[in-house]
Amino acid sequence: MPRMAEPDSVGLEEIAGWLRAAQSVVVLTGAGISTESGIPDFRGPQGTWTKDPNAEKLSNLHYYMTDPEVRVASWQARLVHPAWTAEPNAGHRALAELERKGYVDTLVTQNIDGLHQKAGSSPDRVIEIHGTMREVVCMSCGERAPMQRALDRVRSGEADPPCRTCSGVLKSATISFGQSLVAEDLIRAEKAAQDCDVFLALGTMLTVYPVAYLPQRALEAGARLVIANAEQTPFDGQADAVLRGNLGDLLPGLVALV
Repeated sequence: MPRMAEPDSVGLEEIAGWLRAAQSVVVLTGAGISTESGIPDFRGPQGTWTKDPNAEKLSNLHYYMTDPEVRVASWQARLVHPAWTAEPNAGHRALAELERKGYVDTLVTQNIDGLHQKAGSSPDRVIEIHGTMREVVCMSCGERAPMQRALDRVRSGEADPPCRTCSGVLKSATISFGQSLVAEDLIRAEKAAQDCDVFLALGTMLTVYPVAYLPQRALEAGARLVIANAEQTPFDGQADAVLRGNLGDLLPGLVALV
């Protein structure tokens, strides 16, 4: 049967039926689920990098490691990041409720804000595939520490605080451009995608690889693919259902039917 779902051609009740019948559901979330919490995305019309292309340098490992000015700017950006005051929205809470109902095996998120866990999703089911902004890591000795401790040092006047153990460069524990994903996380995410019955891709453009391979893994294994995103994705033509709209509106309605 060809997979050529038109946006909103499959209703929430039918998708809920797929979820109820599934043995394993995998969720992939991107920036689109956190924009409703006041955290801007990167590539959208109002995205951070769209408005200021130079801001992308702050997420590039080469520039970060070789240019002290980039590191200083990065620390200043971290101080005022909206995630520190953001709260989970109805979309985050709906996914936590879907897990409580027993229908989420694994939640893979491209976001670094920690809002899924704050909403109640189990940390052991969440794979932060691009890392977390809530910790720092030393690029020399690998030591990790809470981000807020490093930010307190910046507030106290250290423009580019070094590692207190080895004086190495500190960076947020996120995956920057030029940096490989954590192999164990990627392997776990791929296995979950290959073993699931339903794959939900929510608020993600599905253009950043290797994470964008995950829905392909699910499709190849025979899973149903449901996409909910404000804009078109390269996988829309292969999906069993495509939804448009705010996730904070769509997800609570869907989960209530499960």
